[in-house]
Amino acid sequence: MSEARGAKPPAWWQAPAVIVAAGCLIALITYGLRTSFGLFVDPLSDGRGWEREVFALSLAIQNLVWGLGQPAAGAIADRYGSGRVLALGGAIYALGVALMAASATPLALHLTAGVLVGIGLSGGSFTIVIAALGRLMPPDRRSWAMGMATAAGSLGQFVFAPLGQSFISGYGWATALLMLAAFAVVVPVLAAALRGGGSGDEEGPSLSLRQATTAAFGHGSYLLLVSGFFVCGFHVAFITTHLPPHLTDNGVNPRVAAWSLALIGLFNVVGSYGAGVLGGRGSKRRLLSGIYLARAVVLALFIALPMSPTVVLGFAAAMGILWLSTVPLTSGLVAVMFGTRYLGTLFGFVFLSHQIGAFLGVWLGGVAYARTGSYDPVWWAGVVLALVAAALHWPIAERPAPTFSTTPRPEPET
Repeated sequence: MSEARGAKPPAWWQAPAVIVAAGCLIALITYGLRTSFGLFVDPLSDGRGWEREVFALSLAIQNLVWGLGQPAAGAIADRYGSGRVLALGGAIYALGVALMAASATPLALHLTAGVLVGIGLSGGSFTIVIAALGRLMPPDRRSWAMGMATAAGSLGQFVFAPLGQSFISGYGWATALLMLAAFAVVVPVLAAALRGGGSGDEEGPSLSLRQATTAAFGHGSYLLLVSGFFVCGFHVAFITTHLPPHLTDNGVNPRVAAWSLALIGLFNVVGSYGAGVLGGRGSKRRLLSGIYLARAVVLALFIALPMSPTVVLGFAAAMGILWLSTVPLTSGLVAVMFGTRYLGTLFGFVFLSHQIGAFLGVWLGGVAYARTGSYDPVWWAGVVLALVAAALHWPIAERPAPTFSTTPRPEPET
């Protein structure tokens, strides 16, 4: 039985405003912290005497484990409530980041930065927060709340990128990791506000999890959404990990590289919040097509123009507007098609595609640099993939899937 069925009235810390605030803070910490990992590529690799490809593979494993664990974490949250999942995920996340500092071999780094942090992100990231808000907020505020959580994650990038760089400069990379891990310890405390919202209390027909998943993967628009979100993961993970070393290779000051990540996060606050608002008023699939088309243009200009601080910061601002603005629109489309009963699970499968793209973006970036001494092949691959994603989202049917709009609602399963 879900926590939301309890007889007691909600406590003050479960009021809608507190729920949104707590969810936003969790997203800010968990997403913001991981976006600082790209700043550790050079100092950690140099400190251990490793090639960049080692750390790139660890982050690629992290993205893949995060994606593989997301449907399972979403299913547990759908069944038992999001608070418990977020609390456990946050604790594992903090442990993984702390142990990165003590990882003296490539295998140890793969297990800590890759596996442990990946598992922690599956349960403690903004993905579970978004699913929780989708269930706990009324339909007319749902897209706005999802946009707020995504924008908060973006603000976390703005906060943690310069903070991480200052920690590295002032205390060294190992101590910086321990200091960043301390922030993740707060997540289990904040997760208490998102308890509840287990299965049986949400919109949609009372299908079993297996029936809902089978129906979703038999729906063409869901498959298009899954395929398109792969591209978002490829872009975001590649840029987050490889933009700082790419810039320093081209003579850009490391502080400018750190601020470029921060600027992406700052402008993403505007982009994510705006996408959440616009997604509640207009066509989500058309907005998504436009975002991916704009990404193709921005990436192509960045590659073609001569490298300078002005170009770098202009790219960061433009890419920030387009960065995670896909998330409230994509998760919102899942809710439109299938309701919110299994939103954590079904968005989890979409996010798995995102993380497969992230794995390839991070890994191929490391491979391309190791083989050619340049990231250019992967930058151009990002342009082509953006055009593909724009085409994939356009024909999506933005309405309830047939099974979810016509199935009567029987007695809940026990």
